[in-house]
Amino acid sequence: MKLGIIGLPQTGKTTLYNALTGHDQPTTASAGRMEVHTAVVDVPDPRVDTLSAMYNPEKTMYAKVTYADIAGLEGSGQGSISGQLLNHIAQMDGLIHVVRCFEDESVAHVSGSVNPSRDIVAMNSELLLNDLIAVERKLERLAEEKDRGGTDKKINARQTELFEKLLAILSEDKPLRGVEFTELEKNDLSGFGLLTRKPMMILLNLGEGQAQPEVETEHSIPLVDLMGKLEMEISQLPADDAEMFMEEYGIKEPGLNKMIRLSYDLLTLQSFFTVGEDEVRAWTVKRGANAQEAAGVIHSDLEKGFIRAEVVTYEDLTTLGGMSEARNKGKLRLEGKKYLVQDGEIVHIRFNI
Repeated sequence: MKLGIIGLPQTGKTTLYNALTGHDQPTTASAGRMEVHTAVVDVPDPRVDTLSAMYNPEKTMYAKVTYADIAGLEGSGQGSISGQLLNHIAQMDGLIHVVRCFEDESVAHVSGSVNPSRDIVAMNSELLLNDLIAVERKLERLAEEKDRGGTDKKINARQTELFEKLLAILSEDKPLRGVEFTELEKNDLSGFGLLTRKPMMILLNLGEGQAQPEVETEHSIPLVDLMGKLEMEISQLPADDAEMFMEEYGIKEPGLNKMIRLSYDLLTLQSFFTVGEDEVRAWTVKRGANAQEAAGVIHSDLEKGFIRAEVVTYEDLTTLGGMSEARNKGKLRLEGKKYLVQDGEIVHIRFNI
């Protein structure tokens, strides 16, 4: 699962990316330059730490989220995202909109002043207008195909109805996220990459010691704030120095940890675990995934040969002290392929190929 970090120039996107990944990408890239940096990040999870301490495995593997630092958005409100950038953003599963809240005379704001609410509106308008243009073009193509008679009439009529519905929503300056679609409609929209359908988080990039300002945004969009420059400095310190630094500033946990967990939630993901002396590992599935689908995340052979899933909750396993104790106390359950896996469960797949 991949999240794109977007925002106006000079908002601190690359600073945030460096903080998340521990990288040291230059933070002064020119606006409009086509640059995309990508990195995979562990999702902090104290449950994995506890399980690792219980089993002392050879390997401990956390869930992962991929972040892409996407430079070059201007937020002009003219639907002017370049084709190459648009392709990158369309491939993302979700978006993190970095909004500048910090004041810095040495770093000019693209709009001349710091105004988070204005910048949020500008970026939302940019994404919406690009969707509007894309939907109008799709309707034009559908009309041309209908006139030529080269496509299935029922498919053409169905898709025309769908895209007319999208056009009506977008024409009212409403994004498409949160709109309910049938499975057939979702299939018709797959690969179309509409930007306002994507789940989005707004990240307010604060200066050191700055309080979160009041901003206006869509009710459904999660809002998180952090001090990007400070977080980047912490992330690039050796572990012992970082711990001392955080203790001195009274920071219990890097703000990035919260943001990464929120990113995971934003994509409606959850973790289940496998445990043993060789490996303790967090696996990622969509919420609502069944046991057979979870088996496929581990290995395709487990999905094909699925028999049963042995399942125990994290709380029962850690309270009782191990799998044998959980089995003896009747806390280890056998579940079938349609069982909906819950966040934090420990799952062992029985299979036969």
